[in-house]
Order: sequence, then structure tokens, then C-alpha cells
Amino acid sequence: VIKDEDGNVVEIHCTYDPETKSGSGFTGRKVKGTLHWVEATQAVPAEFRLYEPLLLNEDPEELEEDTTEPAAEKTFLDQVNPNSLEVLKGFVEPNMKVVSPQDKFQFFRHGYFNVDPKETTKDNPVFNLIVSLKSSFKL
Repeated sequence: VIKDEDGNVVEIHCTYDPETKSGSGFTGRKVKGTLHWVEATQAVPAEFRLYEPLLLNEDPEELEEDTTEPAAEKTFLDQVNPNSLEVLKGFVEPNMKVVSPQDKFQFFRHGYFNVDPKETTKDNPVFNLIVSLKSSFKL
């Protein structure tokens, strides 16, 4: 892995080992990780919207204790999670240019997404997270 002066990955040197491909049945060697590639000359820019809980407290009626403000001055809006939406930019395969509103996809290792019906364009699909694969949610 080669990084620039700011620590951003700018180049990766790797090898392809077809024996360890998922679904091949080979178990003789454990791989450290798997990369998913999109061919650069055909890649389509896309937007991915990840969602966290909207409120900081499960019960919005119970405002969190905060010693910096008198309790009477706290409002419901103080409970809004400023990090409830994270927008990421990435690339998808060219066939994703023909998606339809509300189509659903699983993006490896992250979760299930649907196509945003209002924000998606042919040249810039937008995907909204429906459910994360790594969730601590319990019924």
C-alpha cells in the first residue's frame, strides 16, 4: 500500500490468487482480506447514504444530563444526532446506470441499499442504506 503525504492510499500492489476465490471450495489457505474492484475506465460515480439513529437518546422525553446548560433550556432538538447521515462517494459498475427507483442491492460487507427515487440520475445513482450487515439491533 502506497500513501501520499496526507496518509491517503494512492496505489496498491497486490496479487490475484484464483484458488482462494469465494465459492471455490478451497480451504488450504486463509486470506487476510478481499478487495472488490470496479474497472476504472468504466466506473460510474455513485453516492451512498449511511444512516445512524436520528436521536441521541432512545427516549426523547428524557433529555440527557448536561452540566453545561440548565435542564430547562434543553429542547427536543438538542437530542438530534448531528451524525445521523453520512454521505460517501464511490464508484459502481456500468450496469448500475440502468437501475430503477426502489431497486434493492446488497453491497458487500456493508448492508442492503435501495435506489433513491428522487436523487438518482443516469450518471449518478444514489443508494440509501436500508439495513446494515453489522448491526447490534436486537428485538
